[in-house]
Amino acid sequence: MRKAMLALVAGLLATGSMTACTDDNTNSGTSSSNGGGAAKGGGSESGKIGVILPDEKSSQRWTQEDPKYLKQAFDSAGIPVDIQNAKGDKARFGAIADQMINGGVKVLMIVNLDSPTGKAVLDKAKAAKIKTVDYDRLTLNGGADYYVSFDNRQVGVLQGTGLVRCLRGVKTPIVAEVNGSPTDNNATLFKEGYDSVLQPLYDEGTYIKGPDQPVDDWDNAEGGKIFEQMWQQQPKISGVLAANDGLGGAVIDVLRKGKKNGQIPVTGQDATVPGLQNILIGDQCMTVYKAIRPEAEAAARLAIDLYKGRAPTAASVQQSITKIKDPESGAYVPFVSLSPVAVTKDNIMKTVIHDNFVTVKQLCTGNYAKLCAENDIK
Repeated sequence: MRKAMLALVAGLLATGSMTACTDDNTNSGTSSSNGGGAAKGGGSESGKIGVILPDEKSSQRWTQEDPKYLKQAFDSAGIPVDIQNAKGDKARFGAIADQMINGGVKVLMIVNLDSPTGKAVLDKAKAAKIKTVDYDRLTLNGGADYYVSFDNRQVGVLQGTGLVRCLRGVKTPIVAEVNGSPTDNNATLFKEGYDSVLQPLYDEGTYIKGPDQPVDDWDNAEGGKIFEQMWQQQPKISGVLAANDGLGGAVIDVLRKGKKNGQIPVTGQDATVPGLQNILIGDQCMTVYKAIRPEAEAAARLAIDLYKGRAPTAASVQQSITKIKDPESGAYVPFVSLSPVAVTKDNIMKTVIHDNFVTVKQLCTGNYAKLCAENDIK
């Protein structure tokens, strides 16, 4: 009788423990979704590819293009994927990663919020023998198995060259630089690129170097405040190297308040609809088009190779694979590199519209319809 009672109690305790575990580990994330919440484990990720995107504010790509193209690529290959967005929250980023790692994903692809946060996640994945991919941003000292991105230094070269073209005819222009987040290695590479164009002009006195400041977390509102202070400090600014379209738009908003928009060239990057519309109206000098679909597809092909236990090749990824040196660790990371393209009013039709990255319907709304017609965008 005593043995029977003990067995019954043990069974009830085991059942209670299982129930508690299930309640605590409810997965609020969604497979193949871009905005699912972080969960605490539970094994629902087993056999999947996990993708963590960084935020919803720095660029529209993280909520629109990347999740769409990545999902399409994995779905067409019949590979299960869980795509989630950290919404700019480092704790959330780590929690999503823990859920995916503990759940048994076979490959983890991340766009880090900063290198320390990314490295912590990559270290956990490696300890669990999960293959890792840095997507778009290199995690410094992270040791990812592969890195897929654009030639980000070349992005900056295109921005610097574009600003020089737009300042042609301006005598000894004063140039302000509104840089990206100091924790994003891409922003460092962009700046290396555009400074390689601008610094020689500063050195020879052809240009005057004006205020130069980064914007934490690519925060557009903060970027606008920073530029407003720059302009107060140096009211004769002649051109602005803004690191992306969001920061460029923030600068333009400040210039509009001072009724100087269109008179002071501003650069951008990402070929967003607002950025392209600013180009059409004459308030933005240029942007840089990084064809997200080929980047996402290359990353997906590479992740699928890793998922299936194959070594990725240039043929399987359909892009060249080189190596890039991690400036912090000194290690070389296998790198799938894609080429960026400068976009001005003259080639919008041949680039972003031709690739269906942006549609005519999206771009040519309201007052922009007339500008599109004038520029033969149809």
